[in-house]
Amino acid sequence: MSAVASVLLESPISQRREDRVFVRRLEDWIVSLVLAGMVLIPLAEAFLRRTLRVGIPASTSIVQHAVLLVGMLGGAIAAREGRLLTLSTLEQTWIPENLRPASRIFTSAVATTVTILLAVASARFVLTEREAGKFLFAPLRVWWIELALPLGFIAIALRILWRSSESWLRRADSAVLISAFVAVAALFPATSRLFILLSLTVLFLASLLGIPAFATLGGAALVLFRSLDQPIASIPIAHYALVINPVLPTLPLFTLAGYFLAEGGAAKRLVRVFSALFSGFRGGPALVTVLVCAFFTSFTGASGVTILALGGLLMPILTGARYTEKNALGLLTGSGSLGLLLPPCLPLIVYAIVAHVPIQHMFLGGIVPAFVMIIVTGLWGVRGGPRDEFQLSSFDWKEARQALWYAKWELLMPLVALLALFSGFATPVEASALTALYAFLIEAVIHRDLHIFRDVPRVMAECGLLIGGVLLILGVSLGFTSYLVDAEVPARAVAWTTHNVHSPFLFLLLLNGFMLVVGCLIEIYPAIVIEVPLLVPLGAAYGIDPIRLGIIFLANLELGYLTPPVGLNLLMSSYRFRKPVGEVLRSVLPVVAVLSVGVLLITYIPGLTTVLPSWFGY
Repeated sequence: MSAVASVLLESPISQRREDRVFVRRLEDWIVSLVLAGMVLIPLAEAFLRRTLRVGIPASTSIVQHAVLLVGMLGGAIAAREGRLLTLSTLEQTWIPENLRPASRIFTSAVATTVTILLAVASARFVLTEREAGKFLFAPLRVWWIELALPLGFIAIALRILWRSSESWLRRADSAVLISAFVAVAALFPATSRLFILLSLTVLFLASLLGIPAFATLGGAALVLFRSLDQPIASIPIAHYALVINPVLPTLPLFTLAGYFLAEGGAAKRLVRVFSALFSGFRGGPALVTVLVCAFFTSFTGASGVTILALGGLLMPILTGARYTEKNALGLLTGSGSLGLLLPPCLPLIVYAIVAHVPIQHMFLGGIVPAFVMIIVTGLWGVRGGPRDEFQLSSFDWKEARQALWYAKWELLMPLVALLALFSGFATPVEASALTALYAFLIEAVIHRDLHIFRDVPRVMAECGLLIGGVLLILGVSLGFTSYLVDAEVPARAVAWTTHNVHSPFLFLLLLNGFMLVVGCLIEIYPAIVIEVPLLVPLGAAYGIDPIRLGIIFLANLELGYLTPPVGLNLLMSSYRFRKPVGEVLRSVLPVVAVLSVGVLLITYIPGLTTVLPSWFGY
C-alpha cells in the first residue's frame, strides 16, 4: 500500500519535471531557429541581390523583428536560469545569511511588480498597433510579432517570482507583497510627491539588493512617466523602436560567432598557435595568455566566457613556466577583458547604437587603443615572470607550421568579419551573419567539435540568454533616457559642467575618475545606456569626438571588470579557480595599475583613437 501511495505521490512530481524539461528544450530550439533565420536570411538576400538582381520581400524587416523575438525569449531564458544582469551584488556580500530569504522576497516582489506593469504597458502598445493593421508581409501582421513584448514580460515576471524561493510559503509571501505594491500604486495619485519618493526609494533599495537592471530602469521610467501624467506605453514604444533598429541584428550575430568559438575546440588550437610562436621567449607564456584572451574576448563580448573557456588551459602553462600562482591568477583575470576594444566586441556595438555613431567608426577607433592595453598588460606579464635563469625552449618551426595550419580557420575569422564590413561587399548585418555562419562551419562542420543537434542548440540558447538580458536593459532604458531628455537633464549637465570646468584636460581627468566609480558599481551594459546620453553632449561641448569619447568611456569600464563589487572577471576567476574573491582581487591589483596607465595614454593621446578612422576617410 505504501508503495502504491509513493508512486501516486511521485508521479505528479515526475510529470512536472518532465514538463519543465520539455519547456526548456522547446525554448532553446525556438531561439536557435530564430537565430539561424537571422543568419541565413541576410546572406540569402545578399546572394540573390548580387546574382539574380532580386531580393527577399521584407527581409530587412523580418530580421529586425527576429531581434525582438530573440530579445524577449532570451530574456525569459535568462530569468529561467536566474541570470538576468543586475546593477549590484551587495546581497551576496553584505546581507547576513539569515536575512537573505527576506531580502529575496522583497527584491522578487519589486522586480515582479515592475515586470507586470511593463507587460501591461506593452499590451496597451500592442492593442494600438493592432488597430493600425500593418503587415510585416501578407498574411503576417506586425502586431502578432509585437505580442512577444507583453508575453515575454509575463514569462519573466512568473520566473522571477518562482525563483524567489524553493518554498511555496515564501513565494506566497512575495505574491502578497506584490499585491500590496499594486494597491499602493492604485490608491496614491501618480503625481503625488509622496508616491514618487516612496516608489523611487523602494526601487533604490531593491537595486542595491540585486534586482535585475531592467527592472530598476523600467521601474524608474514607469514612476517618472506617471509623475508627468504621460502614458506608460511610451516605454514599450521606445523598446520596440530600439529592437527594430537596422543595425541591431549585428549584436546577436557577432555574439553568436563568439559563442561558437568558445564552446568548440578553438581555445586549444589558438593556445597551441601562440605557444608555438612565443613560448621560446622569456615571458612567452604571459604573451600567450594576453593574446589568446584578447582574441576570444573580442568575439565573446567580455562576458566572462573567456576566463571559463581558457582558464583551465592557460593556468598550467603559466605555472609550468614558474610564474607564481598570484601572478598567474592576476594575469589571467586581468586579461579576460582585454579584447573589449577590439572589433566586433559587444560593448562597442552597444555604444555605437546608443550614441548614434556608425559601428564601422567605433570598430576602427578601438583597434589601436586595444593594442595599447594589450601591450602594457603583456609587458607587465613578461616582467612578472620568473627572474632567475631557466632553460628556454628553442623555437620549433615544424610545430609552429603545424599549429598555424591546424588553427588557420580561426585565425582568418577576424579578417572575414573586417573585410566583409569595410570592403563594401556586405552591410554590417550581412557581415555579422557571414561571421556567425563562418564560425558555425569551423566548429560544427570542419573540426566537428560541436554536434549539430546536441550542442548547437545549447550554444545558441546560451547566446540568446546573454542577448536577451542586454536587450531588456537597452529597451526599457530608452524610456528612462527619454524622461531625462524631456526633463532637460543633459542640457543642464552641459551648462553646469562648462560653467565650472573650463579645461578639456581637466574634464577628461574628471571623466576618468567618474567612470572608474561607475565601473565599480554598475555593470557595463547598464552603464552604457544610462551614462552615454549624458556624456556625449558633454564631450561635444569640449570638442571631443564621440568616437574618442566612446573609446575612453569603454577603456575605463574595462577596469570595472576587475574592481569590486560588480567586477565580473573577479567573480568568474573566483569560481573557475576556486579562490576567495579577496585573493583574486589582491592578485589582479598590479594589472589594474598598468591598465590604468593604458587608459591615461588613450585619454590624452587623441591620435591613438583617430588615426585609423582618419586613414579610412571617416
